Amino acid sequence: MDVRIVDYESTSAAGVNIAALRESIQAQTSGLRLNDLSGSSLDTWIGRVSEVDDIQLGTWQSRNNALAALGLEQGTIKETMSRLIKRFSSARIGLVMGSSTSSIDRTESAYTELNSEGRLTKSYQQPLVHNPSAPSLFVAHYIGITGPALTINTACSSSAKVFATATRWLNSGIVDAVLVGGVDTLCLSVLHGFDSLQLVSPNPCKPFDQNREGINLGEAAGYAVLMRPEEAETDLDLLLSGYGESSDAHHMSHPHPDGLGAELSMTQALTMSGLEPSAIGYINLHGTSSRANDLIEGQLIERLFPKTTQCSSTKAWMGHTLGAAGITEGLIALDVLQTGVIPGSMNLENLDEQLNISIQAENKAAEVNHVMSNSFGFGGNNCTLLFSKVDNKNKGAV
Repeated sequence: MDVRIVDYESTSAAGVNIAALRESIQAQTSGLRLNDLSGSSLDTWIGRVSEVDDIQLGTWQSRNNALAALGLEQGTIKETMSRLIKRFSSARIGLVMGSSTSSIDRTESAYTELNSEGRLTKSYQQPLVHNPSAPSLFVAHYIGITGPALTINTACSSSAKVFATATRWLNSGIVDAVLVGGVDTLCLSVLHGFDSLQLVSPNPCKPFDQNREGINLGEAAGYAVLMRPEEAETDLDLLLSGYGESSDAHHMSHPHPDGLGAELSMTQALTMSGLEPSAIGYINLHGTSSRANDLIEGQLIERLFPKTTQCSSTKAWMGHTLGAAGITEGLIALDVLQTGVIPGSMNLENLDEQLNISIQAENKAAEVNHVMSNSFGFGGNNCTLLFSKVDNKNKGAV
């Protein structure tokens, strides 16, 4: 079942690439800023990627596509994909993207600039952009992939589930390599939609803190290249060793009060990997900083894992990036295997009085062999990813 991670990159308000993100984590420097999104006066903090503003894509123009393109220009992702296309052909490369808003930012703009007949003006007549599948359509075009391409929208677990789909494709022989990714951008629908649910905080978010007030929203793009282990040519000593998916459908926006779906996704990932809970050295929690989500997830961690298991939420670095949160936070967890630095839960001052888990504000140095990342979306769409070092697949946490 294991698949090799051949390459990966992350772009968010905390860093335009994985190297910058590492620096932000090391220095505990947040990318959140007071809300300055055009057209919004909402009193909150956001994780906006300012480098996106100047990117022009012609007929593919949208903020979402611009961030997707910015992410693809970082690190060696394009070079890796070019090499694999030459090796296997473009038809043998798969693409799975996760997004919850797709390019709705462009559609919002289009409806504010309708012509006198109430129709889209020429510049907004973009059927491939005003489309739920826009992320995969655009990235396939940008990279030159002609194999199967899919966009997953399961809210905040969207770009975690891309890893599961890619693994199934590889194990069934449909493709020889898969580019997985996730991208979501800030727009008025996102900011004011979450505000209507009374979930948005006027201050920087404080996941798992007793005095947390709600979430901050952000935008991000992330990518990883997956291959079967026997065919992978990479210096990275990294595996996707397990995943779990569940849908408890308890409520449209509220998690199951006992965390049943979330528990199922975590136990599935452990079972698939063949690892015991005690083997997990770090868990990147979904931890949105909402009252209900943090409490339910924290109590679930208490039930399933030893008290010594290190946990944190990293949303105070770049905000909740919605459909891009799964891959953004999955890659943060994955990178712990490379750097040996466990991110703290920034802004945490006083842990929720109802919780007793190993979580702290400061970073911690630790050599771990296995890490986990949780992503829990609206409608009870849950996904858990488990990454391991190749040479330590069957060893414990340290």
